[in-house]
Amino acid sequence: MAKSYKEIMNDITTFVFDVDGVLTDSSVFVTNEGEMLRTMNIRDGFALKAAIESGYNVCIISGGSNEGVRIRLQNLGIKDIYLGTPDKVKTLKEYTEIHNIKDENVLYMGDDIPDFHVMKLVGLPTCPQDASPEIKNICRYISHVKGGRGAARDVIEQVMKVQGKWMEYFNGKHD
Repeated sequence: MAKSYKEIMNDITTFVFDVDGVLTDSSVFVTNEGEMLRTMNIRDGFALKAAIESGYNVCIISGGSNEGVRIRLQNLGIKDIYLGTPDKVKTLKEYTEIHNIKDENVLYMGDDIPDFHVMKLVGLPTCPQDASPEIKNICRYISHVKGGRGAARDVIEQVMKVQGKWMEYFNGKHD
């Protein structure tokens, strides 16, 4: 019998996230100068920082390229940020090889067709509630939350709770 997604969460050491549609709500505000602005959720940021400070690997792989996004993610403590990535499969394989991470220990959250092939490689493919049908069909877990509205927080919190690390994070310096 196949493991449930909660059982798979016991083995997760690494979180990989797409940006647009996962850490943002897919909306882009365009200024008169042509700059594209995105909105990111504070609770997602809080959970990303908690994951890093609790010893998880956190990686961002996105086809989009925006310096403001990079700065925001770096300010959260994320070091492995791959923006403007044309081949997410190649990028993930290189990342896991460099860091000696097994595919079954990776949770990937994506939302649309560019994430399809890379999501088939990982131990726990996940997506926001508003992901495309093709992505939902291959996911082991579909968040009850939309992209950019706390979906990343949802999966990070669940993994950390299953592993007994969520409230442990708050004991001491984080309360």
